[in-house]
Amino acid sequence: MSRREAAQHVGINERTARDWDHGVRKSKNSRLYPDGRRVDYSTGQTTMGSMTPPAPTVSALEKPVHPRFLTLADRERITDLDRAGQSLRAIGRALGRPACTIKRELDHHRGTDGSYGAHTAQRRVTVRRARPKLAAPGRLRDYVAQGLQKRWSPEQISNRLVENFPDDQDMRVSHETIYQALYVQARGGLKREVAAALRTGRVRRRPHRSPELRRSRFADPMVMISERPAEAEDRAVPGHWEGDLITGAHNKSAIITLVERSTRYVMLGHVPGEHTAEAVGGVLSALVQTLPEHLRGSLTWDQGSEMASRKAFSVATGVPVFFCDPASPWQRGSNENTNGLLRQYFPKGTDLSVHGPLDLEHVAQELNERPRKTLGWETPAERLLTLV
Repeated sequence: MSRREAAQHVGINERTARDWDHGVRKSKNSRLYPDGRRVDYSTGQTTMGSMTPPAPTVSALEKPVHPRFLTLADRERITDLDRAGQSLRAIGRALGRPACTIKRELDHHRGTDGSYGAHTAQRRVTVRRARPKLAAPGRLRDYVAQGLQKRWSPEQISNRLVENFPDDQDMRVSHETIYQALYVQARGGLKREVAAALRTGRVRRRPHRSPELRRSRFADPMVMISERPAEAEDRAVPGHWEGDLITGAHNKSAIITLVERSTRYVMLGHVPGEHTAEAVGGVLSALVQTLPEHLRGSLTWDQGSEMASRKAFSVATGVPVFFCDPASPWQRGSNENTNGLLRQYFPKGTDLSVHGPLDLEHVAQELNERPRKTLGWETPAERLLTLV
């Protein structure tokens, strides 16, 4: 049936049927939306309601789930076969499920009159599955909040819980649950708080887009990344670095970022004035010369014009420079990820020249003390200490 026909059949207004489809509930002079908003039409005020899960929408009932769970279609077939008088084993064979699963389903969701309804059962399990684990105060929510305040990602928080509380199953939450808790708040109007909690500042996921092609910045030949030593490619030996600039307002200030490929250890360079090739080369040389000889393997950079003085840099430090292919930021993935982390500290559109060397040292230290998934949830500082 169409929505209008279904509404007439049940005896309700078509708008009420539309509200039901979208999970909107009415209570006197107010409407409660699935994201928790409560709109009071008598006062015109919009407030955030309780964290009690709202009634699931039609799309939520039909959302694909893991194959081990019963779907709405499975439950509808159970309803038909049960009404036809089929045995538990016969229903199980028809669905490819054990008889105990069918028995458990029917026992849990039969009504007081002994009947079983597919949609009623599906609504119950959908609401139960969507319970807000982080809604209740407690140690788990406090730990997640502290991790977000330290600018840890939800995935870092989730896996660090296993490291810090190996025997406490109550201290477990998936990174997806953390993301969903934040995104639900954003839909309720708390966008500023979510932007502060997530380093990307996003209130919803965005699809990846293909980068635009760029022309080469240099006329003289470059040593490309394909010629980089194999030991740098497989990250087996520490001492090979990826570098880049993050720029400030109107592209008038910059910070040099270096990331060691094996340990993800971060170093930051202060560029007080314009980021010309000479200025960047001088600061970069001074930064690399603080490293011991065995940590000066190579440097991989993009094709930015700030590396025009790369030959002078290599002569001063003994570090060869390799360039990525055009429009290929994934070839310096560790550095690109680090630059994204740094934007939490140095937002785009701000003047970066106000941050002195001590400020950069503090930020680098905080990054180097973050647990990293790629390091088995060790920190870069711990891994560097282990290897060096």
